[in-house]
Amino acid sequence: MTIIDADSHLYETRDLWVERVDARHRELALRIVDDGLGYATLVLGDRRIETLGVHDPGDVSQSGVFRERMRHGLPPERPYDDMPRDFWDPTARVTKLQEFGMDAAVVFGNCAIMWESALWDDADATRVNMEAWNRRATELVVEGRGRLAPVAQISLRDPEWCVHEIEVLSRNGVRLAMLSPAPVAGRRLSHPQHDPVWRAAAEYGVAIVFHIAQYPLPFDPAWTADDPDWSNPLLGSVFMWTGPALALADLATRGVLARHPDLRIGVVELMSAWVPLFLLQLDGAFSFHARFNGRPIADLAEPPSAYLRRQMRVASFGFERPAQLARQAGDIFMFGSDYPHPEGLAHPVEDFRTSTGIEPAHDDALYRGNAAWLARL
Repeated sequence: MTIIDADSHLYETRDLWVERVDARHRELALRIVDDGLGYATLVLGDRRIETLGVHDPGDVSQSGVFRERMRHGLPPERPYDDMPRDFWDPTARVTKLQEFGMDAAVVFGNCAIMWESALWDDADATRVNMEAWNRRATELVVEGRGRLAPVAQISLRDPEWCVHEIEVLSRNGVRLAMLSPAPVAGRRLSHPQHDPVWRAAAEYGVAIVFHIAQYPLPFDPAWTADDPDWSNPLLGSVFMWTGPALALADLATRGVLARHPDLRIGVVELMSAWVPLFLLQLDGAFSFHARFNGRPIADLAEPPSAYLRRQMRVASFGFERPAQLARQAGDIFMFGSDYPHPEGLAHPVEDFRTSTGIEPAHDDALYRGNAAWLARL
């Protein structure tokens, strides 16, 4: 029985970006440096972006202890460089997959989900650091020996650059690219200027992936004012699915998915229990809007949910009861562990099986098929 993890992460080495940018852009490269107390910090020049902790998977309260130590001016209990080798080394990760009983894993960067919002208004730094991570992703294709499916990073700020990056990624065997599900420069995702990007992703076989990450939230900042955690505010967690849901509704109702039937979309670590009701409301609203206005917003041969059921796959947490969700929304859900994050699963297959009651041999789509389809494994 083949098992594929649709959600895992590799920690970046301190100079990953600096080592992979052109020399003329080195001042725009992200780095990981220690502050005065020894906390590893993601920085751009003198600008601090995020403090990085290293914790064991399976206990998110470690993060709370870590932050309390920072608040009290105490040094970290565990230096950044004191992480297990499989947290950052692809060869060690492949060995860990075998230990867990998994055959392959989709792999996101660790810091890759932390910095885009901080650099939202700096197109040059965004492009340079995405290119650096993408070069690392092409290396992981080789170093992972076919067992790791790395996720690149792209942005719609410059559609022409984005199309070129997709072509390069495909040529180097990278089949997944993380994209922010947020408007850029006043343009929604379905804006006509972005159509070449969707065409390239479909033609070159690179799936677009929405993942929990730092991008502008789709509601007024007043809602999260004074939250002690700027990067993970409480309401951002409650409504983490809202941005991706808006993006998916936009792509489906405006005809992007209909025009590009080979375009594949992944939704990862953004919950999944919302999907059945979302699909129901999507079709109902589309139909009502067409009747109320005398014509549909786009001419679709099928209800918008049909395109999403065909072209979208969603990672599910075990407690969300993915088998029940599949009966309501279709067989579109994937097993994901979020290893090795503290909120992730320490023993991925065993823990997921225990929480769902589903044996891998009894649900191939959940444990393998949908992730394999998305990543073209």
